Amino acid sequence: MRIATYNVNGINARLPVLLQWLAETAPDVVCLQELKAPQDKFPEQAILAAGYRAIWKGQKSWNGVAILSRGDELQESRRVLPGDDQDDQSRYIEATYKDLLIGCLYLPNGNPFPGPKFDYKLRWFDRFINHATNLLETNKPTILAGDFNVIPTDLDAYNPERWIDDALFRPETRAAYARLLDMGWLDSIRKLAPAQRIYTYWDYFRNAFNRDAGLRIDHILLSPPLTGRLVSAGVDRQVRGWEKSSDHAPTWIELSS
Repeated sequence: MRIATYNVNGINARLPVLLQWLAETAPDVVCLQELKAPQDKFPEQAILAAGYRAIWKGQKSWNGVAILSRGDELQESRRVLPGDDQDDQSRYIEATYKDLLIGCLYLPNGNPFPGPKFDYKLRWFDRFINHATNLLETNKPTILAGDFNVIPTDLDAYNPERWIDDALFRPETRAAYARLLDMGWLDSIRKLAPAQRIYTYWDYFRNAFNRDAGLRIDHILLSPPLTGRLVSAGVDRQVRGWEKSSDHAPTWIELSS
């Protein structure tokens, strides 16, 4: 079973790229972020024609998350991260697929630091950690996948010194991510490639992709019942080089049945 996450950076603008990637790789489940489309503008019919069912929570101009599935139907369980009834940003959706619970997230960027956007990022992260704690207590096989907007270590940035004061690399951000791992969540790619430079994002500027000046900020975390089922993981970095592609590349794992 292949599970993937992909920040599409505008689903309607990138739809040809998304459909080509789905046709070539046929993942079983895909978590999408940054739809940049209101609820009624999600391209459901095109997704259905590609062989995928979908649940989504759109938002005009920015944010937006979705989960796609091939074959078995998704059973939506949540579309709001608990802990703040006043937070109207579309950043989390959750569903059951076969025996798995899958949470798709788009964690706030938080820039500029310092400032209210960074404060919101940390508050959202705290709420997410609380929810992740509750998910672990269920002992259900669970995947948390998405654009975390976290550079976990120096190995995950082309030029770490450049990112010292960036919200994605701040000690507070990295410490929050480390809390997830300390709780028992497994960083799937790092488990299989502990010392390899792997990136999931390359800026549109300064010829970043051709220079391989990237970041690893898209992550797939596994709960303890799934760690023994992890077979492989990777990044479809070639997609980032396609015409009119997102600045992210799809990240994926494969699980044994």
